Amino acid sequence: MTNTHHDSESTTHTDSDHFDADPFGSDHVDSGDGASSYDDTSYGDSDRPSVGEMQLAERSALRRVAGLSTELTDVTEVEYRQLRLERVVLVGVWTHGTAEQAESSMAELAALAETAGSEVLEGLVQRRDRPDPATYIGSGKAEELREVVLATGADTVICDGELTPAQLTALEKVVKVKVIDRTALILDIFAQHATSREGKAQVALAQMEYMLPRLRGWGESMSRQAGGRAGSNGGVGLRGPGETKIETDRRRIRERMAKLRREIRGMKAARDTKRTRRVASSTPSVAIVGYTNAGKSSLLNALTGSGVLVENALFATLDPTSRKAALDDGREYILTDTVGFVRHLPTQLVEAFRSTLEEVADADLLLHVVDGSDPLPTEQIKAVREVITEVLRETDAPPPPELIVVNKVDAADPVVLTQLRGLLADSVFVSARTGEGIDKLRATLAEVLVRPDIEINALVPYTRGDLMARIHSDGQILTSEHEDSGTRVRARVPEALAAALSEYRVA
Repeated sequence: MTNTHHDSESTTHTDSDHFDADPFGSDHVDSGDGASSYDDTSYGDSDRPSVGEMQLAERSALRRVAGLSTELTDVTEVEYRQLRLERVVLVGVWTHGTAEQAESSMAELAALAETAGSEVLEGLVQRRDRPDPATYIGSGKAEELREVVLATGADTVICDGELTPAQLTALEKVVKVKVIDRTALILDIFAQHATSREGKAQVALAQMEYMLPRLRGWGESMSRQAGGRAGSNGGVGLRGPGETKIETDRRRIRERMAKLRREIRGMKAARDTKRTRRVASSTPSVAIVGYTNAGKSSLLNALTGSGVLVENALFATLDPTSRKAALDDGREYILTDTVGFVRHLPTQLVEAFRSTLEEVADADLLLHVVDGSDPLPTEQIKAVREVITEVLRETDAPPPPELIVVNKVDAADPVVLTQLRGLLADSVFVSARTGEGIDKLRATLAEVLVRPDIEINALVPYTRGDLMARIHSDGQILTSEHEDSGTRVRARVPEALAAALSEYRVA
């Protein structure tokens, strides 16, 4: 099948942020809006354009973003129809930050679209002081977007931001294809990847919370009243203004949401029981947090030797996975892999996954995994910390201590790694894929995790194997010797276990 490749030629660029070069390409052509191209010399103080001129120029800056097309070129028409990939055009509004940040956000949106099962045909970005309140990119640019949709044969437009219901409807009327925003895209990916009963319920609740204010219909199907045999008055018990179809749908969604909340509360109780049991055992708990696809599951496997699913995809892990691991000194700890975060994570998801993310609040240590191969790793750190702050906001407990682990050093830019080593002096740099730095990480965990603080000498009868098992799992055995009446052991143990061993203590 032959696909037309669109070049990355950019249209008008503005200099409102005083960049020295066009971040979206070196070619500059007239945009068709009457705004002319510019050379890449910096403005002097005397000839800097006014704010009004910059704002006027910004509204003509809908530009192609190079390198986002994922069009398939080596498949036949039959193969393409079998794939049934949704053909999408991406569009974003760049309101603040650097050009690199704007490009990174669009590249992430393209990766999200591919994860959802779409084929990215084109990526467009507009420089504005703020999104247009009516159509997100402005009425003129919406018409240009319509031309791009027609030229590429796209059937969906994905916006890099959360659109209001009014913006969604207005833009859809202009481009005449389906329009979704970043939030709906992430919710769709979560719906595809949820496997457990609780995960599916949480995603369904988040989708309904997002959908409720955006219910809309076409023609009379959403405005007709429910009627009965008697016609417009609805018959016995149904006379009066009646209930429109859209009101019926909203009521059913609210009822379903209430049921899901009850189910999630019930599942949360079971999770709380397991977590309470883990806390009571005094076994240290370590929660792995980090940006999506930073390599959290790979790190869990490297530390524990377990076979947790590892996939090079965004949000491959939605359900928390806990595994027991041992330090070099024999102490055991619980390692929990959590859902990955992303910039602008929908508030509906944070709320729906709050019970899952409570693993973070109860942890003794946060293992914050950062993708060292990402062009903007510090932005990842900032986004993850924002979500953690949101999760911990309703708890009175202070945030757990954090250990940053920079992963994928085998694929990272050496210059970026050098900068990170200067910025993150106490971090550990590893490669979960090759094993580089894993031994150092284990040694750091042994130093960071609190050691049991009570030393005991006890003669434990052979009939109390349960106590010996707790000493092995929760404490640190210094010496042990088998005697006729039991095991003489000297160990450092938690306070609760020391109390349980009090009757067997010896001098």
